[in-house]
Amino acid sequence: MKNIRLKTIMATTLFAMLLGGCSDEILTEEPRSVLTPEFFKTEKGVLGGINGMYAHLRYMYGQGYYYNMCLTGTDEYTYGSSGDGNFKDMDLSGVGQLNSLTSRSDVLWNTAWPNINSANGVIEFGPSVSSITPAQIAEARFFRAFDYFLLVQTFGGVPLDLGSGELKFNTSASRRSVRNTVPEVYTRGIFPDLLTSIQDLPDNGRVTGGATKTLARLYLAKAYLTYGWWLENPGNIPTYPDTPRTDPDGHNAQWYYQQAYDVAAAAIDSPGSFGLQATYYDVNLAQNDRNKEMLLYADHTQASEFYNGGSLTYGTGAAPDNFSVWMVTSNYTLIRSSANTEHSQLISSVQREAEQHLGRPWSCMAPTQGAIINTFADKVNDSRYDGTFTTTYRANWPKGGVTNAFLYNANNLQVRPGDAIVTFLNDEPSTPIDYSNAVYKSNIGAGVLPGRADYVISPQGINRLRYPGLWKLGTYRTDNGTGLGQPNAGNTRPFNIAKFSELYLVAAEAAVKGASTQSGKSARELVNVLRARAGKWRFDNNGNVEKNEDHSAAMTAATPATITIDYILAERSREFFGEGYRWYDLVRTQKWTQYASTYVIGGMAATNVTPQTFQRTIEPYMYLRPIPQSQLDAMDDSRIGYQNPGYN
Repeated sequence: MKNIRLKTIMATTLFAMLLGGCSDEILTEEPRSVLTPEFFKTEKGVLGGINGMYAHLRYMYGQGYYYNMCLTGTDEYTYGSSGDGNFKDMDLSGVGQLNSLTSRSDVLWNTAWPNINSANGVIEFGPSVSSITPAQIAEARFFRAFDYFLLVQTFGGVPLDLGSGELKFNTSASRRSVRNTVPEVYTRGIFPDLLTSIQDLPDNGRVTGGATKTLARLYLAKAYLTYGWWLENPGNIPTYPDTPRTDPDGHNAQWYYQQAYDVAAAAIDSPGSFGLQATYYDVNLAQNDRNKEMLLYADHTQASEFYNGGSLTYGTGAAPDNFSVWMVTSNYTLIRSSANTEHSQLISSVQREAEQHLGRPWSCMAPTQGAIINTFADKVNDSRYDGTFTTTYRANWPKGGVTNAFLYNANNLQVRPGDAIVTFLNDEPSTPIDYSNAVYKSNIGAGVLPGRADYVISPQGINRLRYPGLWKLGTYRTDNGTGLGQPNAGNTRPFNIAKFSELYLVAAEAAVKGASTQSGKSARELVNVLRARAGKWRFDNNGNVEKNEDHSAAMTAATPATITIDYILAERSREFFGEGYRWYDLVRTQKWTQYASTYVIGGMAATNVTPQTFQRTIEPYMYLRPIPQSQLDAMDDSRIGYQNPGYN
């Protein structure tokens, strides 16, 4: 396969969802002010449109404010010490207000529609180009279904007609828009496109990271599963536009659960070039990016700003930069050690570095204590905690030009480059941590334990200022030399969107919902494939040492005999923590209120070492996000009744 390198050039197309122009990214050497049917009747136009669909992923995935929408307000994340209204509004804990102006779901709305219209153009006109294959058209079908699936989960029913007819390419601006119902979007848009994609896409992508049968099967299985939940509606959650919970094709929820299981199982049995990594550590190790477990990612590169889509030296916090991980990185650069035992010569012992454990700290989102303590309760056998978080911050001062051979740290013990400076402990220690005077010494409120040179923080000491970072998404560069590199640039790693491992959990969830299972693929057996993998260690990430241990037998033995939806959700969080799945998972299963109405974390200041319980108000109408105000402002009187109820 050849590599795809996407040059993003703004091309304006007019369509019903926005007043005026909106932007689309295409691979072309010449900017185009308007995309026309004639453009999509050329090989260059079709391939440019398809390549732009890969580029559009970077405007959502890696975009820190869409990332915030997917996680803040769940049981995984709340706002951090530097979180502004973007994060407090999404938290629903009384410090902000979620409405059509504040919801960061606008990132999805504004990105998806131009791409859908481009896909309409490729699908409608591309087949007339003799050199274009059905497989290439199927890539556009996949991305149209991909965007519609995100939209319908987030907003409810959305328009299939952008102004020129249902699923037709549109070139004329309109101030009118009509929302289709949820069943119409699934049965007339998402399902047909994905079924055709599975039929026509290759086992191996046209380009590296390109759409494949396995990818399309994953999304069809997820769409069937999500629609099955929607039809069943066990929590009596309202939908919009209001419509009966009946399927136009006459199927019930159970039929869709079975389809979800069958499609996911087929993908597992016929994976093409995909499969699981041997250890969980290898899934997210930066040196192992674009591995066989990754079905889809928003790509970046450190080789060229032109192809990266953003600066290689400084990121401003805007798409198409990959800057999501900045949001969940606490300000470890506040940490201080001393050149003397009086602690009168303080030195930054952990400096900002373009390295996977570190990176740029914006401190906008913090993990809840429940996620650390309960979700990752087993930190001995299960490698996923160690393979998810940065819990040890190590000395790197020589890379910043500090020449001291050693510094004094906790208990006035010496530390040297590479030693642990601050450690987030796995559990509460039997000896209480002494936090007295630790604010002055560590500068972040970390405490001390007898005999340890590193400052320590226990799970119950995590607060909005100091918390473990998200190693799995961490910054990584190979051009740092012997220095700190470019930690203020956008992350040049790909942002992973879809993983082969999710097929096991989709099939397991469908089985829990009553799907008939195949031999060897019960819900417990499917879950245990991933749990067995999680028990295999080859490296202790935060200990920074090799660890060749196999705890898979203990992991699988600990799996309950009866798998429930709650257990599936726990496994999904352990497997995909901090990757942007959680809000969608909790909304699909209608567990959001149950899981996220309360959470525990410390306060804003370094001295806050006492856990506090916070309350969220999650109303049933909030299971849909508000239509952005910019959309409503661009419409005429058809805006009346357009907004999701509760946000008017």
